[in-house]
Amino acid sequence: MADVDEIREQMIDAFEGADYPISSPMDLVPALPNGPGTKFESGDFSVTAMELNTKTSGGDFPYDDPETFVDDIIEDLKEQGEL
Repeated sequence: MADVDEIREQMIDAFEGADYPISSPMDLVPALPNGPGTKFESGDFSVTAMELNTKTSGGDFPYDDPETFVDDIIEDLKEQGEL
């Protein structure tokens, strides 16, 4: 079972280097340590940044900070039954 807090922390760490505010998922790519292949993992849950874009609505842009963006993505993953 995935630890949602661990996933949230990994995502914030990965996305916090973006130049906020961001207006699309493409604004996040330069900040990712391994680009779109950056993985977020906990327990049996594993997803790449690119997969996030296909498994979720992608967020409600623009975002002014990584925390709000990540909270929306986590909520979307929960609604999709991924977390």
